[in-house]
Formats: sequence, C-alpha cells, structure tokens
Amino acid sequence: MTLPKLGIDISKKTFDVALIRDPETMKVKQRQFPNTPAGFQALQTWLAKQGVARVHAVMEATGAYGDDLAECLYAAGQVVSIVNPAQIKAFGQSELQRNKTDRADAVLIARFGWRHNPAPWTPPAPEHQELQSLVRHLDDLIEQRTQVSNRLSEGRLTEAVRESWEKVLHSLNERIVEVKRQINQHFDDHPTLKRQRELLDSIPGIGPETAARLLGEMPQLGEFDSARSAAAHTGLTPKRHQSGTSINVPTRISKIGNPRVRYALYLPAMAALRSSKEFKELAARLTERGLKKMQIIAAAMHKLIRIAHGVLKNQQAYDPNYASAA
Repeated sequence: MTLPKLGIDISKKTFDVALIRDPETMKVKQRQFPNTPAGFQALQTWLAKQGVARVHAVMEATGAYGDDLAECLYAAGQVVSIVNPAQIKAFGQSELQRNKTDRADAVLIARFGWRHNPAPWTPPAPEHQELQSLVRHLDDLIEQRTQVSNRLSEGRLTEAVRESWEKVLHSLNERIVEVKRQINQHFDDHPTLKRQRELLDSIPGIGPETAARLLGEMPQLGEFDSARSAAAHTGLTPKRHQSGTSINVPTRISKIGNPRVRYALYLPAMAALRSSKEFKELAARLTERGLKKMQIIAAAMHKLIRIAHGVLKNQQAYDPNYASAA
C-alpha cells in the first residue's frame, strides 16, 4: 500500500506541512506548527484527526532545523525522506512553480514525494550524531577565532579594546584545544570510528581532523553502492552544460550535496596535489587537457572522496600502488 505524502517545509521557528493522499486528485490539506517538541506532537494529533495513521514524510536537508522533527517522525513509525534542496528546486522549475512561500513549498515537496518516491532515511547512530555535533562546534569556534584575529589585525585599536579582543582570542584558543581533546576522546571511546579514522588518515592530504569531519558529515561513507555514488552525494561529480555550437560552459562540479564535505576536502586536495605522486600525475594530465587550477582542485577533491569510500568499504588502508594499477 502506498502511503500518503506529507511535504514539510521547515524553518527555524515553524514548519508548514502539506498532506496529499491521492496522486490523481492532488487534493491538499495544510497546516503550520511551531518547530518545537509541542509542535511535533501537535502534528501527530493533526494527522490522526485526518484519519492518517502512517505517512511518507518528505523534507529538505536544511541543516540542524529539521533534525529533531525527522527523528521524532522516525521514532513514531513514519517513513521519512530527507532530500537535497537542489532536487526540490529543479522539480519546482519543471512544474513551473510561480509562488515561493512556505505553504507553496510544502505542497511542492509533497508533489515531489509522489513523483519521485525518495528513499527512506535512517537516523545516524548516536556516536555519529555526537561526532557531527563536536566537529561542527569546532568549526564554529575556528571561524570565530578567525574573525577575532582579523579584528586584532585592524589598525587604530585602543589599548582597552585590544586587550578585550586578546582575552576573547585566548578563551577561544582554550575552547578549541578542549573540543579537539573531546573529539579524540570520542574516537577512543568508539573503536569502530577510530579504525575508520585511521583508514582515512592513510590517504594523501587527509589528516585526523579532516577524517573526523568526513565521518561526522557522511556516516554512510563506505556504504554506497559505488565510489561514484559517494562522490555524487557530496556534489563533486562533474556537470557539463553544452548545447549545439553556441553554448559550451566549462565543466564544473554539480554542488548537489553537503557543502561541509566539500569545504573539508578543499585544503586536503591542495595538500595531496603538492605531495602525492598519484595526484601530481592527475594534475599534469588535466593541465595538458587545458583545465584551470580550480577545476584541477575539484578533480582532486572528487578523487579523494572516491578513495575515502574505497578504503572504508574494503577496510584497507590506502595503497598508492594498488590505486595506480586500478
């Protein structure tokens, strides 16, 4: 039996839902709820009043705003799918969507659910959720430290203001050291995660901190059907736009995926291009084909995520000889 589709458009304080039971009539029931535990319960009560015991809830991947609702629905026995926003946007364009409101987006997401029947989502294991939280907290602290350092580099700061910023910087440095310690302790407490980090650490350019980011943001890394699927999940697959003889846009990455993973791989890709024979050869081939610097870095990022998938899937450390022969 096909379940009714519940499209959910979520924001920081509220979420709008659109319930469509029949794909033929596309008749819609809509409501808005607060994005709180009380709102989650109110949604369940509303669904019961509609005579719907079980739905296929479809929502966009919007960072932390939808995590609690997704987990609540999953725990209540609902089928949940979390879809890349770019897919919803493309579907809206194909449907000639004119209005851009939370209510209209909820309906669009429900219609997308009926048309594409996206795969069910499963919450990551608690240890992956904790790792993701720690890694994102570390990144936030590092970003704040950069901002404070930039303030201190400004001229004409009074002595009092400079001392104040220096205290803030000192505090941030202490917090960063402490969070890094907590991340390392987390790996010590979970041997499987620690082994996965060691495998990723064997890859050129990828150190322990990048490995932690990859495992926090992609707990399913190593479980995809193929390395290409893993790369597609991160938005690192090539995207070509060519039509006839008049349109020939340079190849770029699709960016349909988690931007945090792409951000985490940028500096490791540059490091691999400097230090690894395999990656230097890749750069030479691409340069000969006329690719630009950023395209070569993107290709290196793409290669890194494919290698990362391989070492985790096969549970074997990176072997440059095997990679060269493959």
